[in-house]
Amino acid sequence: MSSEGVSGSRHISRTAVAVAGAAALAATVALPAVAAGHGHHAPAPHHSRSAVVLGAIQYDSPGRDDRSNRSLNAEWVTVKNTGRLPVNIKGWTLSDKSGHGYRFGNLRLNGHTQIRVHTGTGHDNRRDVYQDRRAYVWDNTGDTATLRNDHRRIVDAESWGRHGH
Repeated sequence: MSSEGVSGSRHISRTAVAVAGAAALAATVALPAVAAGHGHHAPAPHHSRSAVVLGAIQYDSPGRDDRSNRSLNAEWVTVKNTGRLPVNIKGWTLSDKSGHGYRFGNLRLNGHTQIRVHTGTGHDNRRDVYQDRRAYVWDNTGDTATLRNDHRRIVDAESWGRHGH
């Protein structure tokens, strides 16, 4: 091959690399925040970061899974307000990847407070609310807890297990 042919093919290769790089960059920018963050503590696209986030999660209740209310209530998700101002989370939902959902009633989270959402039955109070279920919600081998605001926008998500981080 002549030196002109080598030089010409190098120019084409550099152009192809530049075009491919620009396309990859454009695709990355177009990805929603959840995909870019792999669903792990990522705010929803086009949504300002909320002070309310998911905290600790006990997706595998300790001991035998015997479906007793005690065992069901040992499975929980913490929702916490990391800001200093109160936030009303009425109408917000907490769900798993199978679609099991819990809708918050008229609940105000004061600044720097948290609440545990238990799977079983119980009496709601300032620190604990109950989904009143008779079966486990969170999959021990892999699941995603998703918190959505009253406009159905994802506020936070936490994954674990096979497909989580």
